[in-house]
Amino acid sequence: MGRALVLNASHQPLAVVTARRAVVLVLKDKAEVVVSNGMVFHSERYEIEAPSVLRLRYFVRVPYRAQAPLTRRAVFARDGWSCQYCGAAAENLDHIVPRSRGGEHSWENVVAACRRCNSKKENRRPEDAGLRLLRHPFAPADGFRLSLGRLDPEWEPFLA
Repeated sequence: MGRALVLNASHQPLAVVTARRAVVLVLKDKAEVVVSNGMVFHSERYEIEAPSVLRLRYFVRVPYRAQAPLTRRAVFARDGWSCQYCGAAAENLDHIVPRSRGGEHSWENVVAACRRCNSKKENRRPEDAGLRLLRHPFAPADGFRLSLGRLDPEWEPFLA
């Protein structure tokens, strides 16, 4: 089943929902279809095209966040799903300065790492374990885009 991008009444991206949830929003007249993905839902009385992008009919106030939330998916997306020590496929999160040694759980201290490098580093700093970061971590400017994971091509104009 597909997914749909939900826009606020002001065309600001809010969330991603399943195609089924998107159809329910349209049927309850809470949203209107902006872009359809070609799939069609059938019922006894209705035929509805599955929305790929929909816009709410009313404005929803969204609390302001100064920084993107630090989640596992967001860290992997920021780091390109690759280990920041060797470049292999990442499987774990690693604190550069271990939390047991005073390191914080922050964007600047967390990187994606493969199992081998994470085991090699253990509870030490990268220099002490003979590892070097390929690039230094940073707090991303657009956390919403990172939280989406895979982006559908028809969403691009609405996320710019």
